[in-house]
Amino acid sequence: MDGAGPEQQGNDESIGDLVGRLVADGRAYAEAEFELYRAIAEHRAERARKAVVALAIGWVLLIAALGAMTIGAMIALAITIGPLLAGLAVGGPMAIVGYLLARYGWSGIKGLGRDASEREAVERGKAEP
Repeated sequence: MDGAGPEQQGNDESIGDLVGRLVADGRAYAEAEFELYRAIAEHRAERARKAVVALAIGWVLLIAALGAMTIGAMIALAITIGPLLAGLAVGGPMAIVGYLLARYGWSGIKGLGRDASEREAVERGKAEP
């Protein structure tokens, strides 16, 4: 008999070996998780890149179409009311709508700062552990 108890006779690994293996398994698991999230991020970035390119091309085409329609409307109106009035009749409403949209957008951007309810929520979050 070698003096080992019945619990240790079938187990040749020491606690250090078990802890080492546990650390290695944990590291392998963490690396696999990291690789999975990296692959997901790369996939989403590729999809986002394609979407941004399509969006940019679409905006360019829309602006070109708007320019063509504006020029066409001015030419059609210039025949009946003259070029100066045609420019005012087409450009005036477009300028007013553009100004109103820009003003609305700017007020929305300025409103992105913290309002009172957001400040309260942040303060409650800081107070609660």
